[in-house]
Amino acid sequence: MNVLFLTIGKVNHVEDKALYTDLLRVFRNSGHSVYAVSANERRSNKETEYVEECGIHVLRVKIGNIKQCGIIEKGISTLCIEHQYLSAIKNYISDVKFDLIMYSTPPITFANVIKYFKKRDGAKSYLLLKDIFPQNAVDIGMMSKSGVKGLIYKYFRKKEKKLYALSDRIGCMSQANVDYVLKHNPEINPEKVEVCPNSIDYIDMTITENERIEIRNKYGIPLDKKVFVYGGNLGKPQGIPFLIECLKEQMDNPEVFFVIVGDGTEYKKLHSFFDELKPSNMKLMKTLPKEDYDIMVAASDVGLIFLDHRFTIPNFPSRLLSYMQSGIPVLACTDPNTDIGRVITDGGFGWWCESNDAQGFGRIVNDALKTNVGDIRQKEIAYLKENYLVERSYRIIVG
Repeated sequence: MNVLFLTIGKVNHVEDKALYTDLLRVFRNSGHSVYAVSANERRSNKETEYVEECGIHVLRVKIGNIKQCGIIEKGISTLCIEHQYLSAIKNYISDVKFDLIMYSTPPITFANVIKYFKKRDGAKSYLLLKDIFPQNAVDIGMMSKSGVKGLIYKYFRKKEKKLYALSDRIGCMSQANVDYVLKHNPEINPEKVEVCPNSIDYIDMTITENERIEIRNKYGIPLDKKVFVYGGNLGKPQGIPFLIECLKEQMDNPEVFFVIVGDGTEYKKLHSFFDELKPSNMKLMKTLPKEDYDIMVAASDVGLIFLDHRFTIPNFPSRLLSYMQSGIPVLACTDPNTDIGRVITDGGFGWWCESNDAQGFGRIVNDALKTNVGDIRQKEIAYLKENYLVERSYRIIVG
């Protein structure tokens, strides 16, 4: 089977450990011919390129900037992606007939690419729904359903519905996502919507005691405190003002140490907080070498997840899997509409509170201090292997 995969994520190399490359390798290892189309944003100063890497064909298309840029630039770039991708595919791999086309959101603007290959090749189409747009933008105030912004919303909402209609099957990250999609799009046949969760190729990321000591000493992190780590994007979806509120509540707690590693549009707010109050039991880092970051997570005691409380859509952040793979429990602060908190608590490998309750966050921190987090590890790894291995996603997609 010839498989075409579309993503605006950056595929640096097909052997990288990441959600999509892990999935593509399973398709390759199962005997399929895999063609992945990803983005080279303008800021990378790289032109469009087509290569074969470890048995997978990779087409990296030069596009405008879509991450860590202004909303106008992001919007224009997003609108152009569809034409740029289709043109590049026709230029480089027009002779390949595809049996399956897979694509992830964001963006929702791949409809014409999908329509083209469904008509030309009779390809089946599978949507990996990782982002419910434009409603997520409305939730956090980046878009409106009225006024001028309302026209933009209606345009993208129409695109969203078209993408759903063109998809033979829609794989959602969790049951809450399935329920949301069907409730707000009653025209969709429920039989084509299913749970196809974020998944990974499992690697034991736990570390030795010597490695834990080494990485903590390297970055000035105390050995005698419970370390809470947050790693990833620091943007509007993460509700950074609430994160700062939680950190303020913990500044005088002598038993904890917080490590924040990441970048994004809201990074400056965090930097200002650290610069002004200079908390002694916290550390902010913009970037880390990937190998050091992975060890940093494993050397910590609790992984943090934050989502803006205004969300009405059920986000399910993939960073949960990196924490689970490292064997550390998870503390999630989210809106009440996502089911990630229920997954964590029902699975017995962490805690949850609403992301408008800083005192609730404080109570959970105190609970974590009384918990032997090492006891959670086996339960967490078992849950990961049962529910979030990439082989399971593969079986769902081809089944």
